Amino acid sequence: MEHSHRYHAYPTQKVAAGLEHHLDVHRQLYNHVRWDYEQAPEDNKPSEYDQNNKLPDWKRKWPVFGKLHSKAAQATVARFYRNLSNLRKKKERGYNVGRLKRQAPTDYRSVTYNQSGFDLDEKRGKDRFAYVRFSKIGWVKIRYHRPIPDHATIKEVTFKKETTGEWFVSFGLETDDADLPEKPDVESLDASNSVGIDLGILNYIHTSDGKTVDWLDLKNDYERLGREQRKLSRKEKGSNNYEKQRVEVAKLKRRIRRKVLDYQHKITTWLVREYDAVFVEDLNVKGMLEQSHNTRNKQDAAWRQFITLLEYKAELYGSRVVQVEARGTSKECASCSVETAKPIWVREHSCPSCGFETDRDANAAMNVLQRGFAELGLGWPEDTPVETVTATDTTHFESVSASHVVETGSLGA
Repeated sequence: MEHSHRYHAYPTQKVAAGLEHHLDVHRQLYNHVRWDYEQAPEDNKPSEYDQNNKLPDWKRKWPVFGKLHSKAAQATVARFYRNLSNLRKKKERGYNVGRLKRQAPTDYRSVTYNQSGFDLDEKRGKDRFAYVRFSKIGWVKIRYHRPIPDHATIKEVTFKKETTGEWFVSFGLETDDADLPEKPDVESLDASNSVGIDLGILNYIHTSDGKTVDWLDLKNDYERLGREQRKLSRKEKGSNNYEKQRVEVAKLKRRIRRKVLDYQHKITTWLVREYDAVFVEDLNVKGMLEQSHNTRNKQDAAWRQFITLLEYKAELYGSRVVQVEARGTSKECASCSVETAKPIWVREHSCPSCGFETDRDANAAMNVLQRGFAELGLGWPEDTPVETVTATDTTHFESVSASHVVETGSLGA
């Protein structure tokens, strides 16, 4: 399993200048790789292997490239081909995309050292600090708030400069599957240790056993961001005042991103600790964001990021996460499977066929749970009627606020 740890970095002024210089040289190398690729005939484009073989010649021709560590330079070449591959995949999925663009200094913000060219000194630092050495740059102090696990292998290290001017160091880790908690057997799953999740509208998530998690309140953050963005629009672009205000706006955007990510970390950790299996809708996030109504909330929800975190946490905590077909979960009755058309503003489910009544999102979560069992090849237990796992009155739902549950110990970071 591959995962990563990210740490805030505090380079000295001299080392920060070295990081900046290497960042810019890697950007130039990336642009040269792109130029060399585009100059080749369409029927004879160079491969990543071909351009890695050109690196020694480029270093002799342009000495500035010779200052780069060999593995870091190869990682920059790999970065271009990874972006190229992602672009092709987007085209195949119907996205209207063009070609890879030339990277400006404001666009290229990170460098990766793969396999070698770096060292981690955990003993040199004190009070939860450590040091990382980057070849041909120097030692960088990091806030070592959580140690690298003993059973994890460091595969690569990346340093990055954020738009706020802050530096971060990320470790790409690999953990052998044998060192991970064993997942529960499929045969052992039932309605008592499994949960279906509806990614909702009135609530952030709604579970099949009657729990709801409130939306994160970002109203004040967005109001302040709007004020600061209006101030930025009145500054002369390129001036010192413009740059100061740009950093202020970047910090506010970072604050919002961090709040959302922290919220998701707490919710996903709670879910994988609480349940042996978590079933979630496989959402078409691209299509949802293209709809005109409520786009900001959908973007703030970051549901694709939420699902990615959920799958990652499940590996670490020994739980199962299964994505199921999302279409029709709100319309289909969880009790008799008859579909009933419901506009988005109708928040109650009332089945005209069997008379089953519940909250709309509760019904959807129950359907997700049943589809999850079908996805794993398990039949829904006949002795488990939907009424036992779905509240029939919205007043019975347990509202869970992430901040509240953290305080009570139910959620973990």
